[in-house]
Amino acid sequence: MNKDITLKEAQELVDHWIKTYGVRYFSELTNMACLTEEVGELARIISRKYGDQSFKAGEPQDPADEMADVLWVLLCLANQTGVDLTDALRRNMEKKTQRDSQRHKNNPKLAGKSGK
Repeated sequence: MNKDITLKEAQELVDHWIKTYGVRYFSELTNMACLTEEVGELARIISRKYGDQSFKAGEPQDPADEMADVLWVLLCLANQTGVDLTDALRRNMEKKTQRDSQRHKNNPKLAGKSGK
């Protein structure tokens, strides 16, 4: 894959991979447990890289692969439950914009702090 892919294309790629190599999707409940596991693995790296804990010898330190694992399982769950993530994200952004258009700008806890 040498080009950027849309969420729709990502959902289709995962579905094709599952049907070609994966035999079938795990159950939704199993995938939910897998998602939780992958988020935990990502949290471990983030807590060591940006928090107060240190890495153990040989422990992975790059969050990219764990983020991709989280995305993979989320794409699986979306496919299994009939969720169009492009539409869901669009609607979620609209909701957040309407609800929070001024909230964060007016939060004194965020004033003067910049994030990435």
